Amino acid sequence: MSDLTLRNATVATSAGVVDGADVTVTDGVVTGIGVGLDEVGEVIDCTGMWVGPGFVDIHTHLREPGQEWKEDIESGSRAAAAGGFTAIVAMPNTDPATDAGHLARYVVDRGRQVGIVSVSAAGAISEGRLGQRLAHLDELWDAGVRVYTDDGDTVADAGLLRRAMEYLAERGGVIAQHCIDPGLAAGGHMHEGTVSSRLGMAGVPRQAEETIIERDLALVRLSGCRYHVQHISTAGAVALVASAKEEGLPVTAEATPHHLAFDHGRVEETDPVYKMMPPLRDPDDVAAVRDALRDGTIDCVATDHAPHAAHEKDVPWEEAPFGVTGLEWAAAVVNTHVGLDPLAFFDRMSTASAAIAQVPDQGSLREGEMANLVVFDPAAEADTSQTLSKSSNAPYLGSVLTGSVQLTVANGEVTHRLGSEVTT
Repeated sequence: MSDLTLRNATVATSAGVVDGADVTVTDGVVTGIGVGLDEVGEVIDCTGMWVGPGFVDIHTHLREPGQEWKEDIESGSRAAAAGGFTAIVAMPNTDPATDAGHLARYVVDRGRQVGIVSVSAAGAISEGRLGQRLAHLDELWDAGVRVYTDDGDTVADAGLLRRAMEYLAERGGVIAQHCIDPGLAAGGHMHEGTVSSRLGMAGVPRQAEETIIERDLALVRLSGCRYHVQHISTAGAVALVASAKEEGLPVTAEATPHHLAFDHGRVEETDPVYKMMPPLRDPDDVAAVRDALRDGTIDCVATDHAPHAAHEKDVPWEEAPFGVTGLEWAAAVVNTHVGLDPLAFFDRMSTASAAIAQVPDQGSLREGEMANLVVFDPAAEADTSQTLSKSSNAPYLGSVLTGSVQLTVANGEVTHRLGSEVTT
């Protein structure tokens, strides 16, 4: 366990922001937050930097089991730590899909064995993510799963989704929906708009996202289940979430770094590194998503880190799979393109995420708690020269981003230090 003194930082605590403060960590536990504290262990000057709770990603594809050539729990955990994350929620579109208790336990146990970040498992809503029969929701719940999603596919059967919602509403679980109507999106490879018209490429209209959200909100009214909109990308979807919140429905939403950073103009490069689902939308949609993250309509940032091997992405656009990576640069993207103050920054990157996914022991910075924290320099240039992921399908590689994770401490141990390799 680490002994540290983080000196003279802007510290985002559970009680608010303290400027020019120190944070002390003794035997891995936060033992002090204040000005002029006595030093313990290694002393790190954090002048101009932000210290707050470690980031929590509630939408990470780790590909293990079944597709370890793209990513595995160890490599994904290392990339997460480099990005300032101390906890991640692994999506269930593995092989086999995480649709039963023993599979969820495997993911969690493997994360614990690797020991870099806290790894939770999301469970599938349907068996095999095929949308035909409910997954073993009772087993998954007993295994500690609190987030349920067929991510990568939408649960198109409203009756099936209603039954899942009613079961989970009684227990406090969360349905997280990949909101893309399969019929409206069929054959689409990018946003349906001016750029797709110029390229002569089939597009995915905004309505593919918005009609699913509208339908699901009706089911939320019926069931009372907590409902989370994944990777929101359109102004219309933002308006639907805002209206649902005003109505008092238990609805939350996430934005990805790539939907904050880029618009569909990037597709003119026809580089599959910009191919994801939902696709990059037009500039007005991007502006709406950024504004909604600023004002809290969108609750949190989630990376949708989706690794693919080079041979899978190094093909013509239409043949490439959807998905990009981004764990290592999420904070820098938010800092560069959204510009949140420290309290809102750590809320969107950590506190809100931990609350939505019910991730224990994360999302706060308090004396007496195990240290799960990050040191972030909002003025430093991010290192975008390389990645710790097994896959390099990251649109940020080689780009200029402002904001750099200097240090990550997870479960009381230093798991990332800028400029040096950390072994755990």
